[in-house]
Amino acid sequence: MRKILLTFIAVFVLLQAYAQTGVVTGTIIDKQNLALPGATLKITPGNRYTVSDVHGKFAFLNVPAGNYELEATYIGYQPFRQQIQVQASTSAPRRIVMEEGGILMNEVVVLGDRLRGQAKALSQQRNNQNITNIISSDQVGRFPDANIGDALKRVPGITMQNDQGEARNIIVRGLAPELNSVTLNGDRIPSAEGDNRRVQMDLIPSDMIQTIEVNKTLTPDQDADAIGGSVNLVTRAAPNGQRISATLSGGYNPIRGKALYTGGFVYGNRFANDAIGVVLSGSYNNNRYGSDDVEAVWSRDDFGNVYINEHDVRKYDVQRIRRSISGAFDFKLGTNHTITANAMYNWRDDRENRFRLRTDNITPTYNDNNEIIGYTGRIGRQTKGGIDNSRNKSTRLEDQRVQNYSLRGDHLFGSSLDVDWAVSYSTASEDRPNERYILFRKSNNTVSFNGDTRFPSFTPTSLSAGDIGLNEITENHDYTSEDELGVKLNFRVPLSILPDQKGRLRFGGRLRLKTKDRNNIFYEFESPGDAVGNLGSVPTVNWTGANFQAGSQVPGLFASPQFLGGLALGNPALFEASPVSSEFLAVNYRAKENIVAGYVRWDQDLSAKLSMIAGVRLENTDINYTGNVIEDEEDLTGQRSVRNSYLNVLPNLSFKYNATDNMILRAAITTALARPNYYALAPYISTLPSDREIQAGNPDLKATYSWNFDLMAENYFESIGLISGGVFYKNLANFIYNYRNQQYNTADFAADFPGVANPIAAGENWDFIQSRNGDKVNMFGLEVAFQRQLDFLPGFLRGLGIYTNYTFTKSFADGIYNSDGEKREGVMLPGTAPHLFNASLSWENKRFSARLSGNYTAAYLDALGGNDFEDVYYDKQFFLDANAAYKIGKSLRIFAEANNLTNQPLRYYQGIASRTLQAEFYRPRYNVGIKFDLNRN
Repeated sequence: MRKILLTFIAVFVLLQAYAQTGVVTGTIIDKQNLALPGATLKITPGNRYTVSDVHGKFAFLNVPAGNYELEATYIGYQPFRQQIQVQASTSAPRRIVMEEGGILMNEVVVLGDRLRGQAKALSQQRNNQNITNIISSDQVGRFPDANIGDALKRVPGITMQNDQGEARNIIVRGLAPELNSVTLNGDRIPSAEGDNRRVQMDLIPSDMIQTIEVNKTLTPDQDADAIGGSVNLVTRAAPNGQRISATLSGGYNPIRGKALYTGGFVYGNRFANDAIGVVLSGSYNNNRYGSDDVEAVWSRDDFGNVYINEHDVRKYDVQRIRRSISGAFDFKLGTNHTITANAMYNWRDDRENRFRLRTDNITPTYNDNNEIIGYTGRIGRQTKGGIDNSRNKSTRLEDQRVQNYSLRGDHLFGSSLDVDWAVSYSTASEDRPNERYILFRKSNNTVSFNGDTRFPSFTPTSLSAGDIGLNEITENHDYTSEDELGVKLNFRVPLSILPDQKGRLRFGGRLRLKTKDRNNIFYEFESPGDAVGNLGSVPTVNWTGANFQAGSQVPGLFASPQFLGGLALGNPALFEASPVSSEFLAVNYRAKENIVAGYVRWDQDLSAKLSMIAGVRLENTDINYTGNVIEDEEDLTGQRSVRNSYLNVLPNLSFKYNATDNMILRAAITTALARPNYYALAPYISTLPSDREIQAGNPDLKATYSWNFDLMAENYFESIGLISGGVFYKNLANFIYNYRNQQYNTADFAADFPGVANPIAAGENWDFIQSRNGDKVNMFGLEVAFQRQLDFLPGFLRGLGIYTNYTFTKSFADGIYNSDGEKREGVMLPGTAPHLFNASLSWENKRFSARLSGNYTAAYLDALGGNDFEDVYYDKQFFLDANAAYKIGKSLRIFAEANNLTNQPLRYYQGIASRTLQAEFYRPRYNVGIKFDLNRN
């Protein structure tokens, strides 16, 4: 109680000290009544300045009473100047309306839609204290990007890993998804996947987001779990006047000859004399498509021959329905107090049928010189689907949902104390009910190999449908959920150690309470009455391989999804169900994490050009994990719970130097961390005696800790453009990799798991797999970017614009061991893409705009195997997209889009580029539509 009283006294004294000062607040907008974030505002005389936030709001604290000139500048807009009077202990909100059009060679340049979006993004990026990249909603709309992941791949230093042709997992500056974070309005988004912390970027439609902020260096007030970078998705805020917007489009997916449909709406307005603001947004996307896929696993025999031991031909039919709705509400409680509420609900149904022709147990036959002259193998034809009901519709249904709800308060007390607080709740879930598989097999069959290592194919000889008998029918229900409750409180007060220089002290705290559960169940069914015979006796579908994209393949005959969905597996008279413990016991777990953080951040101008941020963040993580102990593949012998706690100290120092009005130099020394994946920490133990294999979680895993060093130079053009270049270095300690020991013995097990029954007999060597900490990683990189409207060119050419960037990264990992327990040398960090390149050429006038966009990522190591032969690489990729739009009147636009014109596949290879591990093709996608947008003052 005494401490609380002393705090209130200190605040009261501070407010009294500034009693003779006032506050200048307001909002800065354009003539369309849209907010202008990132505007620079100055009060003269004196060195007082501020920057408008993402909603166009600004505030000057602690301004002595008197007369001043208020000046506002914004890239691509004419400067604004106004005489103002500041009175003690008062705050007079102001509304600044900026005129479009920079001045170029004594001519006013009128902004088109695309340039207006670039002006917003560049203005925010220029005025941010840390190294960032910004994409505004106007820019997102100018690219043919359906989801946030596709929009993010345009940012320097970012590449995306795809799933079914859509960008899903984000890699920032060559660092894997687990080393980055994704937030929504500053709140961490939970993961809907069962074993990791990745956020599915294809879950959120791009038209639901107002701004995308990519923070490549952190400040002390930001969550520290972002070694590569932090992506903050900012949803729409209540507008300054009425806004009505609607989008309707339809398209075509040639790979399956199916249509896609998209619709969206936005409504916003202010009520009660502008005291209450509301914006509601909704989006719907229904996309029917698919993919053609070939996969192979490579082995090397004792004679040095390399061959395929498992081969798949896969045909996917997919439907994704993406729904999203959000709302934002703000309530002005007087001049200096605002309450804001935000809510977003994303729901995606992913329906899939997969038809898989697998040739496995492939055994070579040899001649007298130990050369391979033929193969035998086991043929399997599997249909993936689901129960035939109104939700599954005879398909595998993956129901993913992500929700976020938050309440925030912004308060200004007196003229010198700025306080904000927030309470948020986020939840994510993935539900896969009644997922079914039916597999027919034939063993010991002669197969012929086509000899093509990039598009390998195996063809069985003399095989009819009646020869392929039923192997198994299964049904599973997988469910994963993650929840996070967050609370934060921040304070900001003026504090400068230099006269006539701006200084601010920020301090605050944050609490994050996280829970993650995975509960799967898996059943196998037998039919005593032979309700299902061989493949020739059931309804089938036949895929001839016509227009198959992944080489010359013939998927062939499969049980139909309708037959699989209609099986009465719940009828005990027809089928006997048996749980298969080895399929679900080891993967089920429960995780709890409590994170308590506090920080101090001091912003100090050292001169009129040089500013500094110094501070430190403390994050304490307390974990409580429970996993299962399984013996002999299926016997649950108990549960194992582990609790752990650790504290991370994260110092931070950065500088910003305004060499000229448009040239900015930045330097930063920062720290960050990445917590291990949930399932890697779960204390499960799974023993498979038949394979002499043990898989185990590792609750002793340490969080990866990184020191980051950045230098960046940026030059902004008043005619809306940027040229920038920078270098960065990261030193990661305790990075995490998959450890494999094929010489694991009974003594090793006893040392690692005391008190657990030892499955390894004396003299035996088993295979042991576990996530472990490596020693360190050194990463070097550089980034260059250029974007410019070529409005200095004559005539038609002045409508051209260029957007391009390139990123190079190189990493060296130390402390990785191979399957023989030997230390590996010259290994890079998985996920480190050495070359990233974006290029875009656009043309625009008042009514028409068009853009051609390319995105290139070089091949990179994706996962470490037991040795370099088993290492998995993500192959190089180049995407080419195009879009165009024509404006009819003030409010209506028609548009056309084309994605993946290069028919870029998702391709992995094993060891060397010629050995295909997976090659999945999607073909291009086309879309046309109309958009209505009305803003009214």
